Amino acid sequence: MDITIHTTFLPHDDADAALAFYRETLGFELRNDVENGGLRWLTVGPPGQPGTSIVLYPPGSDPGTTEDERRTVREMMAKGTFASIMLATDDLDATFEALQAAGVDVVQEPTDQFWGARDCAVRDPSGTMVRIQQR
Repeated sequence: MDITIHTTFLPHDDADAALAFYRETLGFELRNDVENGGLRWLTVGPPGQPGTSIVLYPPGSDPGTTEDERRTVREMMAKGTFASIMLATDDLDATFEALQAAGVDVVQEPTDQFWGARDCAVRDPSGTMVRIQQR
């Protein structure tokens, strides 16, 4: 088998804020911007990696989602417990300094983890945990 990661989905509660974070703060490129019924889906990805994308989507947009489920998702997003993603960089300290200068919500400064990785953690504007690991 030859399987790769093509697309992952992360929720947003403000499309413009999400786009600013992933495009302007992280340097990802916007690949698609789709609106339907007042809801907006954004596809972003790292430059030079056209086969890997993140779809930023409105949570609870599936017609089968109940209002109770939507409320639970919103509550979890607000706490930062609904979604997460791990990214990698060649220079964690420089990346962290740039993120800090951009005013992101810092959860953890660069730290040597017990499992052998060195990483940091921030939250995107929707509360998603974004961990960035030293490559």
